[in-house]
Amino acid sequence: MVNGPVIVALKQDLAEEAERLGFAAVGFASAQDDPVQAERLKNWLEAGHHGSMEWMKDRADVRQGPQSMWPEARSVIALGMSYAPETDPMALEGVGDRARISVYAQGRDYHDTVKKALKALARWLVAEAQKRGLDEPALKVFVDTAPVMEKPLGEAAGIGWQGKHSNLVSREHGSWLFLGAIYTTIAFEPDEAHENRCGSCNDCQTACPTDAFPQPYVVDARRCISYLTIEHKGAIPEEFREAIGNRIYGCDDCLAVCPWNKFAQTAARHKAFAPREELVEPRLADLLALDDAAFRKLFSGSPIKRIGRDRFVRNCLIAAGNSRDASLLPQIETLASDSDAVVAEAAEWALLQLKEAT
Repeated sequence: MVNGPVIVALKQDLAEEAERLGFAAVGFASAQDDPVQAERLKNWLEAGHHGSMEWMKDRADVRQGPQSMWPEARSVIALGMSYAPETDPMALEGVGDRARISVYAQGRDYHDTVKKALKALARWLVAEAQKRGLDEPALKVFVDTAPVMEKPLGEAAGIGWQGKHSNLVSREHGSWLFLGAIYTTIAFEPDEAHENRCGSCNDCQTACPTDAFPQPYVVDARRCISYLTIEHKGAIPEEFREAIGNRIYGCDDCLAVCPWNKFAQTAARHKAFAPREELVEPRLADLLALDDAAFRKLFSGSPIKRIGRDRFVRNCLIAAGNSRDASLLPQIETLASDSDAVVAEAAEWALLQLKEAT
């Protein structure tokens, strides 16, 4: 390899710089497309498992691999930033007057934090490559904002493996990694792909409240609570409402039950992802009272802000209908005449559930 020793040293130093910038995991993979992953994506889309996420389908041709997007790419640097929780994500299950927010959304918006660190690492890489006599490399950074398959790339780079719930699992950090990637024209030596360590365990499959896994390693988004409470824009299908319980933004169940999480250390968690106190055990009554301005203020800097007040209150009303908390009836009755038709319908449903339960 031309400049081989220089690139080997650069790779080692880059991993150390990534750790300094707050990344808990880093690995290197070839940028060549993987036909197995491309076929897996094709089958998933053809089955309609993407639901209404048409952006998954629209750019499937470039999503199938790094070089399909950028033919000049030679290496992928896969990175993970920990958001490991200190408490059991399922601790509020069945606590009627409280709402459950997915662990990843209790702190700062990961897009901002991870992208900032990726850009800093990219600048470092360009400067170091030139300092060491290499041609100026081209590169691109991604964090959940482009047609990039971060999870299979993370597996190929050795930072974890895609579990039966389809998310990446790390031996050191469990299921709690935000993923980012840097594509570059530097031909780094790839790391070994991570072997699958799920074995015969199917805890994530049996834990799913809505049976969103038609088979291991495949998730049907149309049945997934995370999809239904975040991506889905209309009324939530009634068949899933009771199973949603008090989850108002996302769902951690399939991740929380993974046995590998016993190795995850909160010491590795990036400080930006420490949970905001008001989002750990929020009261449904407080959330149902939010108008648009109050919603935007409460969730400033949070990924929750992107779904908007109406979709958020819709979710809270489903939780209220499942709560058996009659004290919420006056608020729900007010929301039954909300200007948003989806919110009003959810309120009518919640009223019916509470009146039947009390």
